Amino acid sequence: MDAPVIDLFSDEHFMREALRQAQRAFARDEVPVGAVIVREGRVIARADNQVEELRDATAHAEILAITQASAALGDWRLDGCTLYVTKEPCPMCAGALALARMARLVFGAPDPKSGGAGSVFSITRHPGLNHRVETVGGVLREECAALLKRFFAAKRGKGRERGEERET
Repeated sequence: MDAPVIDLFSDEHFMREALRQAQRAFARDEVPVGAVIVREGRVIARADNQVEELRDATAHAEILAITQASAALGDWRLDGCTLYVTKEPCPMCAGALALARMARLVFGAPDPKSGGAGSVFSITRHPGLNHRVETVGGVLREECAALLKRFFAAKRGKGRERGEERET
């Protein structure tokens, strides 16, 4: 039997890179979201959530990756780049993607409560903005969602241990 072909340029390959970043966040007790930015088949930025560590509400994986990619390219315009992120971006991050002229967004798990790329808001494709981001959702959806569920289940368990009420 032939060995499976591994496509090093597939959405699944780069989403697995983003999942590795999300696991780093999980290990540091941050919401496990990871992001990578790819240009011409090469990863130019990697980041994970650092909101708690940096005490900065804007330290989402997507924002940190955009900053890294801009530094790597020497330009704020990320034309020709694709962001892979394990969870659908929030409105702040979706807006940053449009402002950075990101060519493409690929996300794993949708965010039905506050997603900014189609679930609740469609910021990445909003006709009122001067740039629209090609958006693909659901890549490795189950794996991305499972990591988030595991994180929040552990958080709820810790809350019960402290006698806190569970959020419904």
